Amino acid sequence: MVKLFLTDVDGCLTDGGMYYTAEGDAMKRFCVYDGMGMKRLQKAGIRCGILTSENSPIVRARAAKLALDYLYLGVGSQVREGSQTKREAAEEICREMGIRMEEVCFVGDDINDIDLLEAVGLACCPPNARPEVKAVQGIRMLSTPGGQGAIREIADAILSEISK
Repeated sequence: MVKLFLTDVDGCLTDGGMYYTAEGDAMKRFCVYDGMGMKRLQKAGIRCGILTSENSPIVRARAAKLALDYLYLGVGSQVREGSQTKREAAEEICREMGIRMEEVCFVGDDINDIDLLEAVGLACCPPNARPEVKAVQGIRMLSTPGGQGAIREIADAILSEISK
């Protein structure tokens, strides 16, 4: 049974695009269905969080709006040497919660997500994920693209399993 739900941002909670204004301000588009999915998981007692390699005020604002249990910014970066990996962050949360990695669902889409995807009990990716991610053994490929309700799709599936 899933006790912790974690997701990457770009390509999972968003379509992976980067939007910039003429003034250089960055923007991201989030799907309200995904937010509702995470709120429903929390209502069912499943803690939710974001693990992202970015350190973005936009992601911080989205996590705050959803009142997520965990937010790890700047983890799993392929650029910054020595940063905490997403797997290490998830293991830290598991220790804090007193649960096993097998009780974690993680949605990821790029190569810096693979280590964690291989370690969790329920590994998922949207159809827009990189081929290396789709090749992870046992991964559940979602039918909904990132940024268009992929998180809601797996949240609904988890909640359906609970209600059985």
